[in-house]
Amino acid sequence: MAARIPKIKNTIEKKHRKLTRKDVHAAAKRLKNWGRWGKHDEIGTLNFVTPANIVEAAKLVTRGKVISLALNYDQSGPQGGKTKYPALGRFNPIHLMTRTGTDAYSGVLDHRKIRGTDDIIIMPLQCGTQWDGLGHIMYYDYMWNGYDCRNVTSAGALKGGIEKIKEKMVGRGVLLDVPRALGKKWLPDGFAVTNELLDFTAKKLNVEVKRGDFLLVRTGHVERKFADKNWDGYSGGDAPGLAFETLDWLHKKEVAAIVTDTWGAEVRPNETEDTNQPWHWIAIPIMGLTVGEIFDLGALAVDCAADKRYEFMFVAPALPITGGVGSPVNPYVIK
Repeated sequence: MAARIPKIKNTIEKKHRKLTRKDVHAAAKRLKNWGRWGKHDEIGTLNFVTPANIVEAAKLVTRGKVISLALNYDQSGPQGGKTKYPALGRFNPIHLMTRTGTDAYSGVLDHRKIRGTDDIIIMPLQCGTQWDGLGHIMYYDYMWNGYDCRNVTSAGALKGGIEKIKEKMVGRGVLLDVPRALGKKWLPDGFAVTNELLDFTAKKLNVEVKRGDFLLVRTGHVERKFADKNWDGYSGGDAPGLAFETLDWLHKKEVAAIVTDTWGAEVRPNETEDTNQPWHWIAIPIMGLTVGEIFDLGALAVDCAADKRYEFMFVAPALPITGGVGSPVNPYVIK
C-alpha cells in the first residue's frame, strides 16, 4: 500500500501554538544525555557509531561512485547575500596568494632553487559547508555534558573541541528527501518538517533510519538559492527546516549526527518568540548531537532517485582544529 501523504502541520499551512521557553525547559529535562557515556564524554551521540556500523556501511559501496556534498569555499559563498539578520561575524573566505606563477616567471624567487606557488585562506570555520561542534551552543551557563560554558575560552574549547571527533565522522548515511516525497521541487520558507513527515518520507523512499546513522534531511534550500542566482536571505533568514518536535524523534532513533542543506537546520521563523534557535538549545548542549549545515544535497538527491537507494557510506571528517567549535568539511557519499 502506498504511503499516505500526512496532513502536514507546519508553520505555513497550519497555525499552531507558539512554543515558549517553558517548552524548551521541558525538552531539556526529557532529552538530556548528560552522563549517558560517562561524565568525561566529549563526543555525544557519535558514541552510537560502532565498528560494526562502519563495516556495514562499507558494504553499501557497490558502484564506487563518490559524490561531494560541499559548496566551494570562495567569494561566491552563502555569506554574500543580503539579509536583515546579523552576520555573527561570518563572511565568505578570503583567499590570498603568497607566491604566484608571475613570481615564478619573473625569477624573483630563484634563490630558493625551486619555482612554486603558495596561498593562505582567512575564513570563519562556519561560513560554508560545516559541522557545528559540541562547544558551539550553550544551555544557559552549560555546554554539552554539563561542562561549564567557561570551558570555551579565547584559546578555544577546552571541552568538546572539534578535534575530538576527527576519527568519528564515518558510517551509514541516510537521505530523507522531503520535497521529493511530497512531489515538490523544494520546500518554501517557514515550512516545518515534523515527525510525521520524517516518518512519511522514510516510508515513501523505502529506507529505515537506524541507530548510529548519519541522517541527511533535504529541503532543497541550496538548490533554490542556486536557481535564484543569489544567496539573499539564506544566512540567518527565513527557511524551511526541522520542527522543534523532531528532537524527540532524533533522540528515539539514536542517530549519530544530522545534516541539512539550510543555514541553521531548524525552521525559520522559529517556533518560539522568546528563544532564538530553540532546536539548537537542545540538540547540541543537551543531547550532544553534532549538526551539519549548508550541505549541498542536490546531486545526491538526483542519484538516489535514479538508483532508488537512499542509504550509502558517508565520510565527512572535521578538520582537527584544536579547541574549534566548528569546522569546514568536504563530505563524501560513496555508493
